[in-house]
Amino acid sequence: MPDFRLAVAPMVDRTDRHFRFLVRQVSLRVRLYTEMTVDQAVLRGNRERLLAFRPEERPLALQLAGKDPETLAQAAQVAEAWGYDEVNLNLGCPSQKAQEGGYGACLLLDLPRVKEILRAMQEAVRVPVTVKMRLGLEGKETYPDLARAVEAMAEAGVSVFIVHARSALLALSTRANREVPPLRHEWVHRLKRDFPHLTFVTNGGIRSLEEALLHLRRVDGVMMGRAVYEDPFVLEEADQRVYGLPHRASRLEVARRMRAYLEEELLRGTPPWAVLRHMLHLFRGRPRGRLWRRLLSEGRTLGALDRALRLMEEEVGQEGEGEKPGPRGEPEAALGLTREGV
Repeated sequence: MPDFRLAVAPMVDRTDRHFRFLVRQVSLRVRLYTEMTVDQAVLRGNRERLLAFRPEERPLALQLAGKDPETLAQAAQVAEAWGYDEVNLNLGCPSQKAQEGGYGACLLLDLPRVKEILRAMQEAVRVPVTVKMRLGLEGKETYPDLARAVEAMAEAGVSVFIVHARSALLALSTRANREVPPLRHEWVHRLKRDFPHLTFVTNGGIRSLEEALLHLRRVDGVMMGRAVYEDPFVLEEADQRVYGLPHRASRLEVARRMRAYLEEELLRGTPPWAVLRHMLHLFRGRPRGRLWRRLLSEGRTLGALDRALRLMEEEVGQEGEGEKPGPRGEPEAALGLTREGV
């Protein structure tokens, strides 16, 4: 049985292969998801660009969006052939583009079609087909309606439900939909009590590993999103506390690994900023963390990363020393770094 205890949410323009590789340096076991990918893009687009990943990223799921059972089944087959461990159907995106395309959260209005889609996808592949859904639509959700939706999808063969514990308000922006509808994690907890044979992963507003561990007392898994992007080291103790593994890397170690990764990617023609942009928050909350961010964002080259690394090595000590606290603030003048000189 796949392990769904801890996962990083699919995030548009965030969870590409470079960010996933970074997260994997922090945690060996957390489950990773791609950005939402429309089925037609998988079938007709540049598959190398859309689907390629490194083996280290696994366990890894491809999140698909669409409304046609046949094309979604075909896209699921492509995902399986590329080596993905799971195919996840998006039933939660409230964006205007999703509404116009008839996929995402608005599909919850047509459960018969959802069941048809899920049956087609599961008949097409051997890897797990899962769903990521909202509690309901337009703030009119009720727990009985949510339970009926879960029952319907379970009848179609789904056993894993990732539930963003908010309603989807279709008139609001995607960002507002992450903030305005109230969180109701207790509904996901209740689903687990009412359907103990199914797997439930709760998602939405979870900012720390401590919060995740509390939810894990009541559900099978927790999915974290923006908190991980804003500081990947919220997962610093995940391998130890969730999976019982001794793995634990320091921020400086991860930065060095990403430096080697960037060097490899440059040889493949990857623009340096495609990798560096995901590293901006690597020293969030640490001494010289803001200076690290500025050096990368203004330099945007391997050389800028090397300079930032030298500064952080000065701060935390040479290899083998812990990340000891240093002076607070941004001592740029003491380092001979005026804004013009960076």
